[in-house]
Amino acid sequence: MGYAVRAHTSFPARQPSQPRITAPWQLNEELRSFDAFGKRTIVRKTKPGDCAAGLGEVETFINEYWTSKQRAAHSLHEVSYRACFKPQLPRFFIERLTLPGEVVYDPFMGRGTTPLEAALLGRIPFGCDVNPLSAILTVPRLSPPFLEQIRERLAGIPFEECAANSKEFDGYPEELLVFYHPDTLREICSLKGYLLEREARGSLDGVDRWIRMVAVNRLTGHSPGFFSVYTLPPNQAVSVESQRKINARRRQVPPRRDVPELILSKSKSLLSACDEHTRKTLAQAAGRGLFLTQPAASTPQIPSDSVSLVVTSPPFLDVVNYAQDNWLRCWFCGVNPDSVAITFSKRLEDWQEAMSEVFEELERVLKPGGYVAFEVGEVRGGQLNLEEAVLPCGARAHLEPVSVLINDQQFTKTSNCWGIDNARKGTNTNRVVIFRKPA
Repeated sequence: MGYAVRAHTSFPARQPSQPRITAPWQLNEELRSFDAFGKRTIVRKTKPGDCAAGLGEVETFINEYWTSKQRAAHSLHEVSYRACFKPQLPRFFIERLTLPGEVVYDPFMGRGTTPLEAALLGRIPFGCDVNPLSAILTVPRLSPPFLEQIRERLAGIPFEECAANSKEFDGYPEELLVFYHPDTLREICSLKGYLLEREARGSLDGVDRWIRMVAVNRLTGHSPGFFSVYTLPPNQAVSVESQRKINARRRQVPPRRDVPELILSKSKSLLSACDEHTRKTLAQAAGRGLFLTQPAASTPQIPSDSVSLVVTSPPFLDVVNYAQDNWLRCWFCGVNPDSVAITFSKRLEDWQEAMSEVFEELERVLKPGGYVAFEVGEVRGGQLNLEEAVLPCGARAHLEPVSVLINDQQFTKTSNCWGIDNARKGTNTNRVVIFRKPA
């Protein structure tokens, strides 16, 4: 069974009558001739940054392969996480390179975009991330409870009983008053205590996990839909000192927020597209899924030759510091952020070494003829294109480079995306290196 694409997108999905792409030349021909949004593909060559692997130039296809003009993705995707890609990216490859019932894997799953989209499309979701918050954010959305179940559970949680004086909070609540109204912080602490106690007893169930997932997503943000006063966007938490400065600059005081009501409101939004068909499709996929919290370079739990497609985006050099961004989420979930060994490389050579180890493992788990779509975006203001650096990493693991896809969104001129020349920070294009394991 495949997922009913009609439910959440105007994306030009491949029809059941269209065969799955198997040969690299078929994929490249489709990328070359793609014109779903009225643009012609520009073809260039990418030269690997390291000739030691004996690689020649690789064909690069530039077009708008998925577009900001599309309607929003499925409502279940709407949780925030730093440096995540849009669901349209994994969907593009899942629809073309896999069939329902096959395994789709993301070794750096982040908020779980690839596993969730794979499950919605009737594939078996595998995911891994060294950050324990990833599983906390991902797994509950594969088995979503009903809104009434969430409402009943929230009504039974003793939000009025703040455990702020217990040893497990270590004085943090007082410092967190820069983010929260005192009564809001009491409710947050009560919820944290309830969830940690249930987890310690082994009684944390699917409804509890859903509530935890939503609470983690609502801890800080820039609108009244979050527990906090205005702060930076909802995919990270600034330091206590930085928030003090924000409060002073904006002359703001944390307002009272109703924690259970906000959790219920966000749950309603996330579940808005969860019809009977969606729930049935997710249940079939989730029951066969596998989610790991460990380094992506060592995943012995995944059988060799079992994965049909890998779609992922690794940590980018020194652009994102995941541990720094997630300190408040770790506090709420009882996770020690210092124990999370996130890949955070400043030197390109160190990053390449780490990625080469991951590719060795991906080569093991991939089926012969399976594909890897490795999204590397832009870093350092476009001065460094990681696709050139990652091509040798995959080749050394005996994966065949197929091509490079550059998804050029409407806010970036196609003429600029090859040698980017702008003063804006962040990722302006999706740059995806495609590999294949020899059949």
